[in-house]
Amino acid sequence: MTYQIKFGTDGWREIIGDTYTVDNVLRITQAVAVWLKESNAAPKATVGFDCRFGGKMFAEYVARSLAKLGVTVYLDPHFVSTPMISLANTILKTDVGIIITASHNPPSYNGYKLKANYGGPVLPEDISKVETLVNEHADRDLSALDEYVNVGKIVLSDFEKLYSDQIKNKFDLPKLQNFAEKLAYDAMYGAGQNLVKNLLPQATLLHCEHNPGFQGVAPEPILKNLGEFAALIKNSPHIQFGLATDGDADRIGFFDSQGRFIDSHHLILLLTYYLVKYKKMSGKIVKSFSVSSKVDKLAQHLGLETVTTKIGFKYICKHMVEDDVLIGAEESGGIAIKGHIPERDGIWMGLTLMAYMADTGKSIEDLVQEMYNIVGAFAVERYDLTLSEEKKQSIIQHCRNNNYQVFGSYKVQKVEDLDGYKFHLPNDEWVMIRPSGTEPVLRVYAESIDSQHAFAILDAVKNAILS
Repeated sequence: MTYQIKFGTDGWREIIGDTYTVDNVLRITQAVAVWLKESNAAPKATVGFDCRFGGKMFAEYVARSLAKLGVTVYLDPHFVSTPMISLANTILKTDVGIIITASHNPPSYNGYKLKANYGGPVLPEDISKVETLVNEHADRDLSALDEYVNVGKIVLSDFEKLYSDQIKNKFDLPKLQNFAEKLAYDAMYGAGQNLVKNLLPQATLLHCEHNPGFQGVAPEPILKNLGEFAALIKNSPHIQFGLATDGDADRIGFFDSQGRFIDSHHLILLLTYYLVKYKKMSGKIVKSFSVSSKVDKLAQHLGLETVTTKIGFKYICKHMVEDDVLIGAEESGGIAIKGHIPERDGIWMGLTLMAYMADTGKSIEDLVQEMYNIVGAFAVERYDLTLSEEKKQSIIQHCRNNNYQVFGSYKVQKVEDLDGYKFHLPNDEWVMIRPSGTEPVLRVYAESIDSQHAFAILDAVKNAILS
C-alpha cells in the first residue's frame, strides 16, 4: 500500500530515508503543480530549503519537477529561512512558496511547507485539496537542473537579500546595530545564521555554523535546548538580552540579562503593548488556544478585541489575511505582526523587541515588570510526554468522556475543547491536554502565578492521567 501523505499543523514532516524520500517529495510536488494549474495556466513558485540534511537535493528535485510540469520556479541555491520564502512570494508575486524544512523537529526529520501568495501558510482547505491530488507514483523522469535554468524555467534567486532589504526599509538599522553589542544570538545551527551575522556583526553569536545534525539537539528555541546559550548570557556582563531562532528561523526564543528564558506568552504581551502604545497601531489580537489568558486581560486594558483559534499558525494566518489584525501569535514561539507578512518570523520579532528597548531605553526586565503591573505576574509551563499511541488515545478518550473532574487537589470548573482540552481551575489557573500534530507526544500545559505553581499543576495532571 502506498504511503499516504498528510500535512500536520504546519507542513508534512517525516524521518529522512524512512517515509521522507525523494519519491514522496515528488508525489507532493506533482500534486502542488496540478493544484496550481487549476486556477492559473502559467503559475510561478518560489522554492527553498533550510539547513537540514539533504535540503538542497530535495529542493532541486522539487524545482525540476515543477519546471517540467509548466511552473516557473524561483530557486535559491543557498539555505534560507521560512519567512524569507514567504516574503519572496509577496515581492516576486508568485502563486506558492515551497520550503524544504522540518522546522524545530529533531535532526532525523525533514519536511515540506507550503506558503501562499500573500506571504503566509496556505489555508487548510487548500492543503486538503493538495492532499487529495497526490498520486501513488512519482515521476522521476526529469531533466538536469541546468537545462531548466538555461531555458528560464528555473530562475536562480537570492531570497535572503530580499529579506535583508526589507529589514533595512522597515527598521532603523543603524540604531539597532549600535544596540547590538548587548545582544547574543543563537541560530541553533539554523537558517537565520547568515542574516544576523551580516546585519548585526556586533552581536555575540552562538551556533552560527552549518551543521545539518544540529549537534544532536532538536532546533526548537525552548529552555531545555538552550542551556549553553543561557549560560553564555549569564556569564557575559556586556550581554543584556538574548535571541534564539529555530531551524527555519520562524520561531523565537528570548532571554533577559541574567540568562532567564522569557517565553512567548510574555513576548506576545510585550509586542502588543509596544505596537499600541509606542507605534500607535491598532487591530485584533489573534491567538492560539494554548496562549496565556493574560493576553485577554491586556487586550481589555488596551480596548482590543481577541480571537482564539485552533493550534497551528495557518488558522491565525486566515484571520490576518481576511481581517485587521495587529498581532497573531501562538505559545510555541510563532508570532506575526501587522506591517510585515502574515507569517511567524523569529528574527523580525527579535528586531522589533530590540527596537522596543532601544526606543524606550528600558531593559527587557523593566518591560516585563511593566506588563506585570498591568496583568499580574504569571507563568505558563509545559510537559511533552512521549507515550505509546494506545496510551495517548486512551487519555484523549477520557478527556472526551469528561472523566477528569479533579487533578489531585485541583478541581475542574469548566472545560473547553476547541483544540485539545483546556481545564479551567480556581484562581484563573488552567491546564490543557493536547496531542501534537507533528510529533509523537502528548503536550500538557499549565498556567499559574509562577513556575513553581504551574509545575505543581503539571505534576498533579501527569499523576492523574498516567495512573
